[in-house]
Amino acid sequence: MKKTTNNNHISHHVYGVPGIRGWLPRLSPRCSLRDYGLCMATLLLFCLGSLFYQLNGGPPQLLLDLRLYLGNSTFLDDHGPLSPKVLPFPSQVVYNRVGKCGSRTVVLLLRILSEKHGFNLVTSDIHNKTRLTKSEQVELIKNISTSEQPYLFTRHVHFLNFSRFGAEQPVYINIIRDPVNRFLSNYFFRRFGDWRGEQNHMIRTPGMKEEERYLDINECILENYAECSNPRLFYIIPYFCGQHPKCRDPGEWALERAKQNVKENFLLVGILEELEDVLLLLERFLPHYFKDVMSIYKNPEHRKLGNLTVTVKKTFPSPNALQVLYQRMKYEYEFYHYIKEQFHLLKRKFGLKSHVKTTSNHEISIPVPIPMETEEPIEDEEEQDDKWLEDIYKR
Repeated sequence: MKKTTNNNHISHHVYGVPGIRGWLPRLSPRCSLRDYGLCMATLLLFCLGSLFYQLNGGPPQLLLDLRLYLGNSTFLDDHGPLSPKVLPFPSQVVYNRVGKCGSRTVVLLLRILSEKHGFNLVTSDIHNKTRLTKSEQVELIKNISTSEQPYLFTRHVHFLNFSRFGAEQPVYINIIRDPVNRFLSNYFFRRFGDWRGEQNHMIRTPGMKEEERYLDINECILENYAECSNPRLFYIIPYFCGQHPKCRDPGEWALERAKQNVKENFLLVGILEELEDVLLLLERFLPHYFKDVMSIYKNPEHRKLGNLTVTVKKTFPSPNALQVLYQRMKYEYEFYHYIKEQFHLLKRKFGLKSHVKTTSNHEISIPVPIPMETEEPIEDEEEQDDKWLEDIYKR
């Protein structure tokens, strides 16, 4: 009894210490000082890990500020600091445009906008190299980073991690489209070009044999030709995954890394099927670059130029061939649906309504041709049997 009394006395003495009464009773009766110390150590490790993450390629602070300003707290703490009163001015924007996803249309707009708003539009004469060696990455990042600001750099190139090489990470934007529709547009563009000239395709692929040029799309798919099977069909994800060799391997690793890069480095990834809404959001998010873009886009003269890039002689495969394509492109579709869902959430947040055509479960979702096409960059392949991919098209 005496021992118990002493313990009670000690307890009473501790609870009576000024300043302790306010917080000690809130502790769970089962929480010892050792447990409390463990919790504090864990919290310290988490904070250090978070700091390490920020110093090694975490989301750029400017992008965090932009998302905070716009209320896009998808992975920000809702109880963080108050939104800045003035929209931060991103002076470095990269549009690593995906081939056959409306990029030619957007670049036409950017050329007009750059003159109108006075930003530096930086383009590249290289159209056939999306994957770079380490030295090529260093050189390109150096050239981009030293461009006169504010700039918007655009090129067909897989995601570049600027912070990896000690440079400031820019804000990224991009547009993708239904993977099968993108593939079909590329397939027929390589063979027959677009409305810019009847012999456009002959200039671009002069070495293509006649039997290859007129190869039936269904035969290409069902007979498993290289052009219609993986890894050629794994095309969109590497633009977001990056330069790592595994980014070119169809699989979960590249898919998840692409999603993570979108979360951390891209202000907006839109879908071509809803291009007008993409432009509206770009005008809202980056007014210094895209103000008045819709009035330019809807101008009849601009629409006339855009329609010249529509791929000619494009047809759709049979339902059976489409099913095979969908199966081969399952990772591409998982990424596409992820982007589409995020884009629609963003649209609802800013009061834009989505008009999505629904189909019954037993129907195949046939891609709908998009009136605005873009020319396709030809990949630089290492294999000797891929010479048909060489880009000799001269602008």
